[in-house]
Amino acid sequence: MSTIAENELRLGDRIRSERMRRQWSLAELAERSGVSRAMLSKIERDEASPTAELLVRIAAAFGMTLSSLIALAEISAGGQVLRAEEQRRWTDPATGYIRRHVSPPSPEGLELIHVRLPPGEMVNFPADVYGLSTEVIWVLSGRLKFTDGDNTVDMLAGDSYRMGATPVPRRYHAPGPEPAVYLVALVSKRG
Repeated sequence: MSTIAENELRLGDRIRSERMRRQWSLAELAERSGVSRAMLSKIERDEASPTAELLVRIAAAFGMTLSSLIALAEISAGGQVLRAEEQRRWTDPATGYIRRHVSPPSPEGLELIHVRLPPGEMVNFPADVYGLSTEVIWVLSGRLKFTDGDNTVDMLAGDSYRMGATPVPRRYHAPGPEPAVYLVALVSKRG
């Protein structure tokens, strides 16, 4: 029995497909991503939903951004309009962080991601997942404490921040009392 809710994005098939396309074993993906083989197996079978930190490590092992991996897992209706009801979401089971891909597919690699981070929660991303895209954060509501390497900025509604070009660990923290709601605009760097 799957632990993934019906309205949640199922990433297991996409991860398995990306792994098989590269002819990698579960052990090889585990080594490249730093995610255990047992957890990867559960994720591929949709028996577990990966946290944001695990999912970003898996995406980086494939040489893609988290957004790219999620976009590949989505069923595209085609055209330039992506209706609100078609915008897929993914929820981090550890924090309740909700990530919604709001932009239609773009050949230029432009992606707009709407995020809701519950008050008191934080999500950490390691340095090795950056460098695949150029990213800007725009806070829509609430308060976001964003750490970019050694630099921490306290952001309020309307504030924006362009991430540095150097891959460094990054942290998103919603100190509260309300959720931090923000938009991440990114352009994938094509190799």
